[in-house]
Amino acid sequence: MARKFFGTDGIRGRTNAGVMTAATAMKVGQAAGRHFVRGGHRHRVVIGKDTRLSGYMVESALVAGFTSVGIDVIMTGPLPTPAIALLTREMRADMGVMISASHNLYADNGIKLFGPDGFKLSDEAEAEIERLIETDIPLAPAEKIGRARRIEDARGRYIHAVKNSVSNEVRFDGLKVVVDCANGAAYQVAPSAIWELGAEVITLGVSPNGTNINDGVGSTAIEALQARVVEEGADIGIALDGDADRLIVVDEKGRAVDGDQIMALIATRMQERGSLNGGGIVSTVMSNLGLERYLTSIGLTLERTKVGDRYVLERMKEGGFNVGGEQSGHMILLDHSTTGDGTIAALRVLTSLVRSDKPASEILHLFDPVPQLLKNVRYEGGAPLENDTVKSVIADAEAELDGKGRLVIRPSGTEPVIRVMAEGDDKKQVEAVVDRVCDAVRAAT
Repeated sequence: MARKFFGTDGIRGRTNAGVMTAATAMKVGQAAGRHFVRGGHRHRVVIGKDTRLSGYMVESALVAGFTSVGIDVIMTGPLPTPAIALLTREMRADMGVMISASHNLYADNGIKLFGPDGFKLSDEAEAEIERLIETDIPLAPAEKIGRARRIEDARGRYIHAVKNSVSNEVRFDGLKVVVDCANGAAYQVAPSAIWELGAEVITLGVSPNGTNINDGVGSTAIEALQARVVEEGADIGIALDGDADRLIVVDEKGRAVDGDQIMALIATRMQERGSLNGGGIVSTVMSNLGLERYLTSIGLTLERTKVGDRYVLERMKEGGFNVGGEQSGHMILLDHSTTGDGTIAALRVLTSLVRSDKPASEILHLFDPVPQLLKNVRYEGGAPLENDTVKSVIADAEAELDGKGRLVIRPSGTEPVIRVMAEGDDKKQVEAVVDRVCDAVRAAT
């Protein structure tokens, strides 16, 4: 059944339109609160947010929703998504909520939900909450309405936790690091954690004003970071997104390093130290074939899932893996976090940099990616992937790439777009295959 509210990563949309209104947020609070009421104890939820202007509105609406069904609310203010997952567990809360549209610009916002274990909700739990949203939810009697309070030490708790992901003997003295926080949720905690471990920190994107999140800064707009790293003669650049659950790195030469290369480094070092579980890592269908070939060459596997860090996490838990992620920069290190954590992943990269005594350009380029091309085709309605001609073109393209590359076609989970990706050793062949499939999809819409 098609979802009305939840997409691939919670609820997301343009603020004050569609699913992202104050009225909907209040209903989400009521529905999620009702879903997680179990037992006779006093129930509580931890709510965090990034730095969007609309965060105040959505937070207030969620607080109204939760308290109206008898749930106590703890508000943290701006904090990364993984910090909310952490605090949900630490504070024995029944659920956690992060208000963020991740890497989107400020006009969008979103709601991510966590269970009491700090993991994102299953498809089944989201489906049940969707069902409840459109029902008349019983409200708490007046004497049982929930209370709301803000806590002041949330940032310190998170900084302490991420620093604990680094061995006690590791210090970053002598490293010059440019940290770009996207004017988002990590604007205070990420630079502080890296500085406290000894590095010289130069900051970008740490002046949020409610409307500048991800605007020309952060992991989806790294040009400013690339220039600053070269200008400062820095050893490395770190780029987070708006809610700091993803990481992109820039080496000392100003070259971008995506999630595939970061995963290759982390997996290699953990294998060398005997701490990698599962015999490999988990990523999505979008990770480059070059990563898969590299891992195979060192005796590791790459297990692929559909796009979305929640699906990566599900497979990690099923298979006993402790490293997973996405090419886009989500890094899940299960030994330290229950969700993607850009700051913890950054500390892992910086640790490898210190221990290797080699430049970032050397340790962060462990394989040559094969040519990869992704194009999006917008459609107005219908199901173009069910069209017989489109199916035939896709089958021919897969046969052409068989043994030499891959073709991945998927509908977006958040907009009416078909994503067409191909990769292989022959760049011209990859481009031709993608164009043929895109043309077929357009003709079918």
